[in-house]
Amino acid sequence: MPTPSERIRLTVGGVANDTWTGWSVDSDLLTPADAFELELYTRGAPTLPPEVAEGAPCTLDLAGDAVLTGVIDEVEHEVDRRGHTVRIVGRDLAAPLVDCSTPFVSLREASLQEIVDQVVKPLGVSRIELRTDTAKVRRRIQVQPGQSAWQALQQVAEANGLWPWMEPDGRLVVGGPDYATPPVGVLVLRTGTAATGNNVERLSVRRSIADRYSQVTVLGQHGAFEGDGWDTDRTTLQAKIQDTALARRGIFRPRVVLDSGCDSTDLARARAQKLLADSEMAGFEAVALVPGWRASGGAVWTPGQRVRLVSEPHGLDGTFFLMARTLRLTRRSGAITELRLREDKAWVVTAHTKRPRKRSGDDMERLQ
Repeated sequence: MPTPSERIRLTVGGVANDTWTGWSVDSDLLTPADAFELELYTRGAPTLPPEVAEGAPCTLDLAGDAVLTGVIDEVEHEVDRRGHTVRIVGRDLAAPLVDCSTPFVSLREASLQEIVDQVVKPLGVSRIELRTDTAKVRRRIQVQPGQSAWQALQQVAEANGLWPWMEPDGRLVVGGPDYATPPVGVLVLRTGTAATGNNVERLSVRRSIADRYSQVTVLGQHGAFEGDGWDTDRTTLQAKIQDTALARRGIFRPRVVLDSGCDSTDLARARAQKLLADSEMAGFEAVALVPGWRASGGAVWTPGQRVRLVSEPHGLDGTFFLMARTLRLTRRSGAITELRLREDKAWVVTAHTKRPRKRSGDDMERLQ
């Protein structure tokens, strides 16, 4: 829960402001370039420092805890009969990677390190952390002309069983979820006259079969088609994974994917497992609206955290994974946070992670 003195502070070029009429900060592990919007209403004409301009680097923090490190995209000054409104909109440091094409380089078999050196770093991202014990280089990762830098990074990350995202302090992380971390808090929604301890204002639970598949088959590079039919003389490279939960219900929803980049059975199986995991993850989402900007343990709500959710109306009592969140301050609702939760361990990126042994210094492997 926020204290009256807790405000979000925007710092740009040595100047800072923590007085805002309203604001919001989005963060989503599946969507690059987290966004923020700050609004200030005054009756008198505001004086903006020259440092506050489009393209300026900035940071956002709550009582010293980093919320976002990025760049200002837009500065808007609106005047009407009642007063002045200033809006500042921006995104995190992934914004140039999303907006800009890759530098014109020819990489026929690019490794993760090569993508970082020749594509990511030239666009201003200097702090990169690899959270994995190994990254198997997959062949035929090519940077295409016109491809965005983020697309190239995501492509090579997924090929190595990883996923990229930005941390609030400006680090680009390439890795996977850590399901060994303890939950940061408990969300409770009970009904009835004896209900106590509720800290959820609204909870919506969605279950869907639209994007779920009972069976996923990946066909790798084999060139098995010839003319108008199937060439049975050619080697067929394939992997098939089944969703046992749907199979037990007698639901048959197959999906077949052609992936020329899979040149081994292990790669085809990993690809099939990833597609099936994405299918299972898409089948459930819980959206909770909670007061304040912090979990009960005191941490600012941040994607990648694990949360225990207890909801009597929905029959839920377990640990869930925080995939996305929006911190907000509004005139009507005050300090609130929207949390988007997925089933725990449903998001799989097949990162080959290990629990690192404690040693002096950083226990994460860093890309140079």
